[in-house]
Amino acid sequence: MTVNVQISPSSVFVVSGGAKGITAQCTVKLAQQKRCKFVLLGRSEITKEPEYVRDCLEDSALKKRIMENLISQGEKPTPMMVQKIFNQINSNREIKKTLAAIAATGGTAEYISVDVTDTVNLKAKLQEISQKVGQITGIIHGAGNLADKLIEKKTEDDFEKVYTAKVQGLENLLSCVNPQQLEHLVLFSSVSGFYGNIGQTDYAIANEILSKSAHLIKQYHPNCHVVAINWGGWDSGMVTPQLKKAFAERGIDIIPVEIGTQMLVNELHPAYQNHTQVVIGSPMKLSPSPLGSELRSYRIRRRMTLAENPFLHDHTIAGSPVLPATCAKSWMVNGCEEIYPGYRYFSCQDFKVLKGITFNSTLAEEHILEIQEVAKVDGDFVEFQTKILSKTREGRTHYHFSSLIKLVKNMPEAPIYEAMDLREDHIVTSTGKNFYQNGDLSLFHGPAFQEITRVLNISPNKLTAECCWQEITAKEQGQFPVKWHNPYIIDLSTQTLWLWLNPEVLNVKILRIVSKLCIGIGDTKFDQLMTLFSIDNGFYLGKTQRL
Repeated sequence: MTVNVQISPSSVFVVSGGAKGITAQCTVKLAQQKRCKFVLLGRSEITKEPEYVRDCLEDSALKKRIMENLISQGEKPTPMMVQKIFNQINSNREIKKTLAAIAATGGTAEYISVDVTDTVNLKAKLQEISQKVGQITGIIHGAGNLADKLIEKKTEDDFEKVYTAKVQGLENLLSCVNPQQLEHLVLFSSVSGFYGNIGQTDYAIANEILSKSAHLIKQYHPNCHVVAINWGGWDSGMVTPQLKKAFAERGIDIIPVEIGTQMLVNELHPAYQNHTQVVIGSPMKLSPSPLGSELRSYRIRRRMTLAENPFLHDHTIAGSPVLPATCAKSWMVNGCEEIYPGYRYFSCQDFKVLKGITFNSTLAEEHILEIQEVAKVDGDFVEFQTKILSKTREGRTHYHFSSLIKLVKNMPEAPIYEAMDLREDHIVTSTGKNFYQNGDLSLFHGPAFQEITRVLNISPNKLTAECCWQEITAKEQGQFPVKWHNPYIIDLSTQTLWLWLNPEVLNVKILRIVSKLCIGIGDTKFDQLMTLFSIDNGFYLGKTQRL
């Protein structure tokens, strides 16, 4: 049984990176509401402020005095020299301001100058300070570094600088504390780790390791309140007006300081003790790259097996699992979207099932998705001709599916059909599982696809059904995960069309209506409809007797 842990005046938090920046402001907010003890860690040394800058608070005036002092000492000041001294003075002031703010709340705070990646020094200093303030009961790991660059420009030093502060820093902090006495562990992760972000591969890796570590630590120490907070961008000094504008263009909201710091305090409430990971912030939407004028082609190879796609056991025809055509379409859509991040699937035209993919002895060792750009306008759309094919051992090519996929940068608003009347007409009496595996003419789908609960309307004007899709697990989805395109829901949408062609499954009352629907369309058109509605399964079931 999990024990709820409360923050009390005797609680002692070690806060890495806690003397400056957003982590400091979060610590001050926590101190205002939970008057406990804090040990703040940072790499900066607290030094005595030079006399010549006393009471000089305005940035430009401060830099001027630094320059004058260097000149008076016979130096030739450069912008870099001035900025370095300016940063040291500001760092001192910010640390002292944080300590004073915590003291003003009634809490207590100590500052230790130490690098969290320095294992020996960190352990020695924390042992020494714990004798003074008491046993450490909580950790807030907010230390971190940035080295934002495109991956091809990153150096090994860049990676080590970013990675070690987060990951080795956490390992070192945990090694300094008795895990059985640790009551709170808060890890400052990032939406970059959760969603990914251009130029931040190292930062994303490090932060995602923190998030995964939180889940692991919680498993081993269920009575500890563990949470990894995946923060978005803060409305602070690091987010410049230029960066705010860039975020706005990408639809990314930034976190107001007052709201964000309070959210940290909220996450430490005992009611959220089992919420091990939270995301606070907007998704990191990627800005689309320029499309260029060249029409490119791509080939993506995939080895598909039944074991890797458990959902196929519920999509079996004539004893063999068959790939739903909607999953083939999903592969096409996702393949196109991954080529141009920031553009989203809009439409699929001329979709064809040429030869279904059956998971039996005929299954090819490898399937290939061919993608050919056919038209594009930068900032507007891209169109692709896509095909899924395979080759036999003898080298013969089998084409399985093809379609024309369109991606757009800006998705238009979805239409609202205000005149649509969905009141039940009570013609159909069959419901739920009666539609499935209930005779030769019923739907063949297994439990993962049995989601039509009832047919609401069937008439010459419309066919509507009530459905309730229970999401299948990521493991069951296998190589066809739900993204923007959901192949399982779209498969479900085609089932009502199959019911329309098989009225015996619904109820004998509607035979006359369905007959009326089919009259006059002609044998050829009827056969085309039959083929269209059965190809969802990648398998033509043959001509059905006309009514």
